[in-house]
Amino acid sequence: MPNTTKLLLEESLKKLLLHKTIDKITINDLTKDCGISRMSFYYHFKDIYDLAEWVCEEDGKRALQGKKTYDTWQEGMMQIFEVILENKPFILNIYRCTSREKIENYLYKLTYGLIAGVVEEKSMGIDLSGEDKTFIAEFYKYGFVGVILDWISNGMKDDYKIIVKKMSIALRGNITNSIQNFEQVKK
Repeated sequence: MPNTTKLLLEESLKKLLLHKTIDKITINDLTKDCGISRMSFYYHFKDIYDLAEWVCEEDGKRALQGKKTYDTWQEGMMQIFEVILENKPFILNIYRCTSREKIENYLYKLTYGLIAGVVEEKSMGIDLSGEDKTFIAEFYKYGFVGVILDWISNGMKDDYKIIVKKMSIALRGNITNSIQNFEQVKK
């Protein structure tokens, strides 16, 4: 069962980010808005950035539920874009006020889970080491994240559906080919 306090803090952070940058929001602002004590905040998070990271991860998990197969990865990617767009003020605020590394790490975790599921599915019955599967998933993860970061840095103006369609066209058969290439090198 989801933690009510964490969800209240998430809602409050998103609301406050509509009016302030993340570096100007205080723990006091959040706890006052939620009607909770500072101790309650610190029971769950070490600071505001920790809360922001948790919010990003939770949004991502909700977006990707069950979308980690070859047949559904495009839908999962579409949902990642939709979650980012739904939370545009939140994401842009964090993107502009924190290190790019924080957003990259969030997106890396999110997209790696998506791609690793596809790699695992496509390598069923193939003698491929876990290390090779990880390499393939990480290789594609960097491309996915690069595309998403470009979209965010350009203000999320381009139609994400077209972006996902182009990603799909560019990737068609490539993960399977990568798996087969790794298998052939082993022989």
